[in-house]
Amino acid sequence: MSKDYYAILGVSKNATQDELKKAYRKLAVKYHPDKNQGNKEAEEKFKEINEAYDILKDDQKRAAYDRYGSDAFSGGGFNQQGGFGGFDFSGGFSNFSDIFEEMFGGFSGGRRQQHTQPGSDIRYDISITLEEAYYGKKTNIKFTTLIKCAACNGTGSEGNKKPSQCPTCGGRGSMRYNQGFITIEKPCPTCGGSGTVLSDPCKKCSGSGRVKGEKNLEISIPAGISDGSKIRITGEGEAGFKGAAAGNLYLFVNILPHKIFARDGNDLRCKVPVSIVVAALGGEIEIPDLEGNSCKLKIPQGIQSGTELKIKGHGMSVLKSNKKGDIIVTIQVETPTALTKKQQDILNEFQKEYNDKTNSPKSFEFFKKLKDLFNKKQ
Repeated sequence: MSKDYYAILGVSKNATQDELKKAYRKLAVKYHPDKNQGNKEAEEKFKEINEAYDILKDDQKRAAYDRYGSDAFSGGGFNQQGGFGGFDFSGGFSNFSDIFEEMFGGFSGGRRQQHTQPGSDIRYDISITLEEAYYGKKTNIKFTTLIKCAACNGTGSEGNKKPSQCPTCGGRGSMRYNQGFITIEKPCPTCGGSGTVLSDPCKKCSGSGRVKGEKNLEISIPAGISDGSKIRITGEGEAGFKGAAAGNLYLFVNILPHKIFARDGNDLRCKVPVSIVVAALGGEIEIPDLEGNSCKLKIPQGIQSGTELKIKGHGMSVLKSNKKGDIIVTIQVETPTALTKKQQDILNEFQKEYNDKTNSPKSFEFFKKLKDLFNKKQ
């Protein structure tokens, strides 16, 4: 008997893809095996919902279903005289091979690979300081996911019993249907493509081989890692279905802002204010690196704001190397504030002997050009 996939999902035949998706998600949550452990009726309903959505979410499969019903996907959509039972390929499918790939799986010849359902990958965001990125870091992280069921060791079978061979497909995981000049191969409806069946499903995980639980892992972040880097930890994601391969864990690294330094590749940048006296006469300042070492930096006489000076080999750790970047210091000359009367008098005396052309060549040249431009307009 043909199944009404629209009725199964509770939508109309004119439902949009968004409406189909919303209906499917709502029903999948309601009848999910994790929420209905031991409930065979809910388990069958869950399978039925997935079957309906798998067909209707695909425009080509949906077109075939709307024309021929669910029999088109169970072998009943073919005639017995060596051809397709009235299928018109001009309306819904882009080419002849699409109908095989999208609807029927493939041709005969060779053993079909058994169906497995690996676990999903997991994303974990972690924030670290610039110092931790410099040195590298080992830390523990905790997160909740689907883990291997301890009661059945992930097999899904009560008492860790081995699953038996599927009586319907003989362990192949697939069924073949001869239709005229071709052979259609589809997943076995009894075992879902696994090739095995459980005579006594595990009570704790309802035969899925996995349960919700907490993972506690020690992870290592290498020295020199960059902001936004992704680290893959193989096999530490969600557990697979009935012992299938686990997914991977992906760490996304966020480096927190630093009070002094800004990272620029393997270099560290910082802005350092110096007094007008040090800028004019020259001097020496000390800059600490991320290890706490004091790095001496000579300030040349007459330095200007915006000048960059470099401290070599005291910057960021280079990933997978013993090398280090540099510290790049941008000088900011600070104009004095809250001058005393004596200081103002000294500066006034200084101004009398100040030669703009000699002592401030950039300023002198700028205002000269400005004056020339103004005179031309006159």
